[in-house]
Amino acid sequence: MAKNSKKQQQSGGTPATVALTAAGVDFTVHSYDHDPSHPSYGEEAAEAMGVSPDRVFKTLVADVDGSLVVGVVPVAGSLDLKALAAAVGGKRAAMADPALAERTTGYVRGGISPLGQRKKLRTVLDDSADAHATICVSAGRRGLEVELSPADLTTLTNAVLAPIGRD
Repeated sequence: MAKNSKKQQQSGGTPATVALTAAGVDFTVHSYDHDPSHPSYGEEAAEAMGVSPDRVFKTLVADVDGSLVVGVVPVAGSLDLKALAAAVGGKRAAMADPALAERTTGYVRGGISPLGQRKKLRTVLDDSADAHATICVSAGRRGLEVELSPADLTTLTNAVLAPIGRD
């Protein structure tokens, strides 16, 4: 993977790519033309990049016992809300109101990144990420993904690794 250059970051960086650059980790930016009519942002990203859907992860914001928590799961599956709650020591979880998720993270739906959020939320990464040398997550804008190691994502987000995805 090539490290993103300072010049690239200044010319169109998102808070996610700025955070990655500041942390000094290796990552690759992938951009593609987003089709607003596509039924799934994550599947569209996997198709456009030619990457297996089990390596492309979506960022979902849930309400766990009154606190917002981020679940990062493969786009080919879905988020197990009970497992997410358990991973953070909670009892009940429900998907967060989209407008609240956008306000809190600073990103728009379909472009929410686990990195560079306006308010850093507790994060749980599905443990299937460890099966891959690199995974892709949103770079903070529809049509823009970052590829990085699961270990770097876990470190930068202080994520808990847990089985939170369902097929």
